Amino acid sequence: MRFEELLEEVDGFGKYQVLMLFMLCVPRLIIPMHFLLHNFISASPSHHCAIPALPGISNISQDEVVHGSLPREQDGMLSPCKMFSWPHFHLRGNSSGDMGNASSIQNCQNGWVYDHSQFASTTATEWDLVCEKKSLNQVIATFFFLGVTIGSVLFGYLSDRFGRRMILLASFFVALFFGTMAALSVSYVMFVIMRTLCGVGIAGVSIISLILGVEWIDVKHRTFCGTISSISWSLGYTLLALMAYLIRTWRWLLLAVNSLCLLGIIVCWWLPESARWLLTKKEVKAAHDYLSRCAKVNGKTDFHSRVSPEVLQKVVSVEESRAYFYWHLVKSPKMRKITICSSIVWFGVAFTYYGLSLNISGFSLDPYLTHFMFGAIEIPAKLGVYFVLDHIGRRHCQAWSLIAAGSLIALNAAIPAAYGHVRSVVAILGKGFSEASFTTVFLYTAELYPTVLRQSGMGCCSFVARLASSTAPLIMLLDDTWKYLPPLIFSIVAGVSGMVAFLLTETTNVQLPETIEDIEGDRNKNCICTQDQEPNAEGVIALGLMNQMSTDASLSPEQEANNDNDAKQRHQTTLLANGTGPSAC
Repeated sequence: MRFEELLEEVDGFGKYQVLMLFMLCVPRLIIPMHFLLHNFISASPSHHCAIPALPGISNISQDEVVHGSLPREQDGMLSPCKMFSWPHFHLRGNSSGDMGNASSIQNCQNGWVYDHSQFASTTATEWDLVCEKKSLNQVIATFFFLGVTIGSVLFGYLSDRFGRRMILLASFFVALFFGTMAALSVSYVMFVIMRTLCGVGIAGVSIISLILGVEWIDVKHRTFCGTISSISWSLGYTLLALMAYLIRTWRWLLLAVNSLCLLGIIVCWWLPESARWLLTKKEVKAAHDYLSRCAKVNGKTDFHSRVSPEVLQKVVSVEESRAYFYWHLVKSPKMRKITICSSIVWFGVAFTYYGLSLNISGFSLDPYLTHFMFGAIEIPAKLGVYFVLDHIGRRHCQAWSLIAAGSLIALNAAIPAAYGHVRSVVAILGKGFSEASFTTVFLYTAELYPTVLRQSGMGCCSFVARLASSTAPLIMLLDDTWKYLPPLIFSIVAGVSGMVAFLLTETTNVQLPETIEDIEGDRNKNCICTQDQEPNAEGVIALGLMNQMSTDASLSPEQEANNDNDAKQRHQTTLLANGTGPSAC
């Protein structure tokens, strides 16, 4: 008996699963808040050098003192990082960009004065992370995503070893503790370390919450569940803008977002362990208890008489088989091509997504509304991909969404700042296409790899995506060199990765490969042509997380076939899932 048949015995989408699905929306709501919190807690407001008191001057207003003490940039704006070594009152009212005597210009000597109209306090204002220290402020996001990278590997392994529910609970505790410590940090170094460790915990929440939900839901309802899970991410994205608008102090905002982990911990006490995982660990009695509880809630009172622990024992029979490792991803020619091209595409997808998501300044809308619109546009983008993917194909959807995102980034940079509303619309559209590419890449890549290497392939690509999300904040620092350089880099990377996507094989209406030999042969011979088979519903869960065992473990041929049949029916959970993000992004 396969596990899918067991789910039919307990009702694969009854009251039990509905309650669990809505409970799991809590962690999916929290994840994007942490991923994008940098936009508000580390925002850099307008600033200029602090002007020391000038004794003996009483007939000049404070504004005149400021204008006479600060040089102007080429665009006529007061310099945020420079000041005159002595006041140049003869330049008062001069907005022509005249810098005065260059030899008298120096760096700020007495700190900075910040504009607190939008942000009461941020890490930038707390520790003066501006001008020469601007890079220290931006690198905070990089270290957080490095923590997410570490956590993805660590908690992925721990959840396979010790169970989904226990490690999900541990992930929340790690995120809560180190997130709270970050809010109470007394120094920049302490804050960076605490945020990095908080990212480790959030990665565990991102991975395990997705696994646990899918492992309890039957095939025909996974599309709906994937939609709900994905929209939860976007709602969390937009909710962060509202919280940041109401809480303008970075420490309190961080505590408010982090306090939601308490709600996640409460939810964990009510969540069941994965019966699938228990069966892979041969804990038959515990799995039977959870399945019996599910059957009782769903009104399946005859479960005990139909399915006994002895029947469950047959689900977990294990035989010896060949083991596969990461080096098999590049051992053969076509596998090597898939791995290299997919890694480039994943880098471009994540690089573009976070390059846009972490840049909410410079538009006609204030940062809060810009962030809100960036989150809201994701919902129609996800739904759009869901409806058009089967019509235009995976390869074209992946390639053209990336190319469109890159083109809109370049177009946005070329539009003069005076056309703020136009720039905002173009940026929001670019964000939509970026989200479409992220939604597509999970499904497409999973369909490219064979069953025996699907988890390893998705894990490799996910690692590349984490590196891209860590790199994106650093690219933004290049605007000091040339303001068009960051958007130019983002647009080129998006365009190139989109072109690379054309080199990949189309997987629409093609049966999923099971072995490396299927890849190296002609997989198009297995084209699925009948409508009643719903060929385009074939795929797997993001990151290959639903594979019952590690790909480094031995699997019997029967288990490989069963796992692939299960995997073929699970992709809809990630068709509308955001990255793990995010996240999983």
